[in-house]
Amino acid sequence: MSKAAKNARRVFTGVDASGPVPVEYRFSHARNGNRHLVVVFANSGAPDDYGMSGGVLDKVRSNILWIRDSFDGANSFYLCQGMDFGIEQSVAGLIARVMNALSLTPDECTMIGSSGGGSAALWFGLKYGYRNIVSSVPEFLIGTYVTEALADTARLMMGEVTEEKVRFLDSVLPDLVRGRPNPTANIYLISSPQDEQFTRQVEPFLALLQGYAHFNFIFNDSSLVAGHPKVVAHNVPVIMGLLNLLVDGISPVIGGVRYGYEEPERDTSGIDGYLSATSQVRGVDFPAPVVLTPAAEERLPAHAVRFVGSAPRAVRVSIWENGKFQGSPAVAPDGSWTWLRDKPWGKGRHVVRLFGVDANNFHSERSEVVFTVADPVDVQDPVSAPAQPLALTVTSPGAHQQVPGPVARFAGFAPGAVRVEFQEAGVSLGACPVMADGSWAWESNWAWNEGPHFVEAVAVGAGGNASAWISVPFAVAGAYTVPVPGGYPGARH
Repeated sequence: MSKAAKNARRVFTGVDASGPVPVEYRFSHARNGNRHLVVVFANSGAPDDYGMSGGVLDKVRSNILWIRDSFDGANSFYLCQGMDFGIEQSVAGLIARVMNALSLTPDECTMIGSSGGGSAALWFGLKYGYRNIVSSVPEFLIGTYVTEALADTARLMMGEVTEEKVRFLDSVLPDLVRGRPNPTANIYLISSPQDEQFTRQVEPFLALLQGYAHFNFIFNDSSLVAGHPKVVAHNVPVIMGLLNLLVDGISPVIGGVRYGYEEPERDTSGIDGYLSATSQVRGVDFPAPVVLTPAAEERLPAHAVRFVGSAPRAVRVSIWENGKFQGSPAVAPDGSWTWLRDKPWGKGRHVVRLFGVDANNFHSERSEVVFTVADPVDVQDPVSAPAQPLALTVTSPGAHQQVPGPVARFAGFAPGAVRVEFQEAGVSLGACPVMADGSWAWESNWAWNEGPHFVEAVAVGAGGNASAWISVPFAVAGAYTVPVPGGYPGARH
């Protein structure tokens, strides 16, 4: 199940035909026993004539009642049809019946909507005594607005559109506000100077609302608000924060606030420079880890995927697949590292990404290795013969040989192997590839401590088969002698 589906609310649909006009609604139960009801009114552009129905309210904990504003195929501002206010009576009855069925009171209800829905939130919240009202970019002059912008709505509400009816509908909301029928309501009016309707539909009526003790005016003066339809979209975080407080019984006192002074074109070079200078990922001066094995697109059995590589400057390598952490092997002083996962890899193609981590927790650039895990039979010969045992020979240094320091060089043969790995006292020292003729040579890139050493080596085949470990005891002398070109005993090139 997707995360979105898991968070979605169960919604019930219904029709309340108790009043003069049938009213369609949707309802969703509260979460975690919340004791509140949010009533949502739609604007003229709401999908299916239901406001805030696209999932934005999924995480609100209250009961939610969405009321559809669709009557004979047009919107009505939840008020009237042919100047008959039976729609308003029916909507008011629906809200009251849902509230009573939940054993709630008007003090536990919030009316919310935008544009025409914002007008309805004010109308029903004030006229019927509901505690909280959240109204975004409402139209106070309803008759003028529908006549100029919503011809179908105007015809539905008025029947024949006349100047007298327009004036009457223009007066109903201002007269209601002026009468202060619900003087203690918590009113939150959200608007913007970028709303082309503000100076005509909202600003002249702010004085009427100032007389309410709990009136709050939230004025978004953002340059990112591009007209009336965008005000609510830009204010969703504010609206949702406010709504989440209200449904928990918290009524914030905001007063009048003007905000939204974003600077989208502001020069960010200062912070960009700082972030670059302190970035955890170091690019040029911290190279990505090198993966010697597995080889690119190599086919391997699930139990024998051994990683060998180098990571200069790193103290460990961080290994990931599909965004999931896999392991973090330590890096030896010479930069070499090796890692074998503690469980088999799944069959199929694997894309593994790696990066180095230094002592200060800075990261290198990323590298990638792609390999395929097959059944053991798939990586053997056509007759499914078992992998042959490998033999490893170390020709240099000889047993207990005195090696001139500071660098020691190893050489030998391992026919059929793909690499030879080295360790001392259980710590990985590095690895080297095996040539086609079976020869190999490895030289450390660090100075060995003077005195005796006990190095172990093992040859590894493409199928994960390995030779027995060979011990190489030798001693590093303090003096350093320049070797004769080609003078390493037993080596072939």
